[in-house]
Amino acid sequence: MKLRNTFLTIMLATIALGSTANAQLPDPGMDIVPGRTALLITDPQNDFLSPKGATWGVVGKSVTDNNTVANIDALFKTAKANDMPVFVSPHYYYPTDHGWQFEGALETLMHNIGMFDRKGALTTEGFAGSGADWLEQYKKYINDGETVVSNPHKVYGPETNDLVLQLRKRGIDKIILGGMSANLCTESHMRELMEQGFEVAVVSDATAAAIVEEGDGYQSALVNFRFIANTVWTTEQVVQKIKSAD
Repeated sequence: MKLRNTFLTIMLATIALGSTANAQLPDPGMDIVPGRTALLITDPQNDFLSPKGATWGVVGKSVTDNNTVANIDALFKTAKANDMPVFVSPHYYYPTDHGWQFEGALETLMHNIGMFDRKGALTTEGFAGSGADWLEQYKKYINDGETVVSNPHKVYGPETNDLVLQLRKRGIDKIILGGMSANLCTESHMRELMEQGFEVAVVSDATAAAIVEEGDGYQSALVNFRFIANTVWTTEQVVQKIKSAD
C-alpha cells in the first residue's frame, strides 16, 4: 500500500510538472494611457544603424532584415504626432572612460574600435556625423526641444544614467521600448525598468543585434523579451495602438 501511494504521488507530480512545463506563456499586455506612457529608444546612433557605423559588419544583416531603421522612424513619427513623450537613452564614451582597468567582452570590443567615442562630456567638437551622433533621419525628432535625452549609459542598462529619474519626474510608468541593440542595451533597459516597477512593451522589429560566430543576439533577445516584458508588439501594432489610445 505504501509503495502504491508513493508511485501515485510520483505520477501525479510528474503530470503536474509536465503540465506546467508545457503551459503557454501568458501575455499580460499593456494599456497605452496618455500621460503615463512614453516611447523609449536606446542608442539610435550611427555606429549601430548606419552602414558606415563601427558595428555594421555584424549588425547590418539583422538591421536590414528587421527593417529596424524605418521601424524606429515610424515609432518616433507616431509618438510625436500623438503627443506621446519620447525619451532617448544614448551610449557615449569619453576619453576618461578608456582608463577603465577591466571590461566585459563587448565593452572591450567597443573601446577597441572607438565605438560611441566623443571628445569629452562638455564638448560637441567632432560629434556631428560621428558614430556617436544620431542617425540623420532621426534628428528632426530628437532635436526638437521636447525629446528627453538622458545622460549616457556606460555599459548596457540605465543603472548608470538618469533615465529612471527623468521618467518618474514626468509621471511615466509605462514604456514602449525599441532601439539598439536587442540583446545588450535594449534588453538591459527592459530588465532594469521591469525591476523598477515600470510596465514595458518591447517592439520586436524596432531593434536588431549582432550575428557572430557565437550566436545570433537578436534571436537570443526575443526569448528574453517574451519571458520578461509585459508584452511584445510589432511596429505596426504599436502605431495602431498609439493612434487609437484614449
